[in-house]
Amino acid sequence: MKTKSILLAGVTLLLLFACSSNEVEVVNHEVGDKVPVRVHVNEFSISMSGFDDFSAGARGLTRATDAESYKNVKAVMLAFYAGDAEVYKTVQLKDDKSTYTTFGEFTVDLPIGSYKMVALGYYVGTGDEFTLTSPTEAGYTSERPREMFCLVQDVTVTKTAAVDLDITLNRICAYLSILSTDGRSAGATKIRTTFTKGGKTFNPTTGLALTDVGFTQVNSPATAVGKTINVACLLYLFTDEETMGVTIEALDEDDNVLFTKSFAEVEFKRGYKTTIKGPIFTAGPSTVGFKLNTTEWAEGKTYEF
Repeated sequence: MKTKSILLAGVTLLLLFACSSNEVEVVNHEVGDKVPVRVHVNEFSISMSGFDDFSAGARGLTRATDAESYKNVKAVMLAFYAGDAEVYKTVQLKDDKSTYTTFGEFTVDLPIGSYKMVALGYYVGTGDEFTLTSPTEAGYTSERPREMFCLVQDVTVTKTAAVDLDITLNRICAYLSILSTDGRSAGATKIRTTFTKGGKTFNPTTGLALTDVGFTQVNSPATAVGKTINVACLLYLFTDEETMGVTIEALDEDDNVLFTKSFAEVEFKRGYKTTIKGPIFTAGPSTVGFKLNTTEWAEGKTYEF
């Protein structure tokens, strides 16, 4: 089967001391001097890969699209830390042109020294509250986590010639797609999804969740009454692969539970899409089998009930 995995790629870090045309002049900076650092988010690499299961190797072709074109990255954050101290942090919002000149390009003057650079690309939705605290702590205090690409890398600013670094931001979240095979009933206006593991906060250096206690989020499907729904949920895993319980509840507008479907062992993997498919708005027990499914993400599991 062919699938797609999306990686945020081609971030070029240019430490430019002084230059004329294509020549770089070596400048002897004194301690305390600042050196211009230019970070350019160049493009995203989109791979189409085939997998037999979570552990299988990838194969297929790769194409690239520029950062402006990838709709699920609405913000790019760049930060530098010297030890525990935050030296610089800024955010560009794709929909707010006042936050950038060219989306994905940054210029910052840094003193000579060694730093941890944190680069993040992520989706921004209504009501989202995201905080980057350090190279080992970031996450959402709002209801739901979002699609996230990140990289933490050591950067040394010296008084020698310019340095070029090519870096790649990797997707660190897992994806759950809930597909109903029956139409939405008139009274069911919300879908509440509860995960027994994973979390909404993560360590940017490892890409893993900071907690493993799970969380709950509520979605309001926009599909008409009688039509099937497709609900997307994202989460950060405590380990690269994790098996957990998932409960799906259909609620009315007053949050009364109309229908409940519970699954004890649902498999997730970072960068992979897991699909749960079946009659959400119909009373009755849930029975689970699974098969592989072709998705826009890397190959994942499909559970039908």
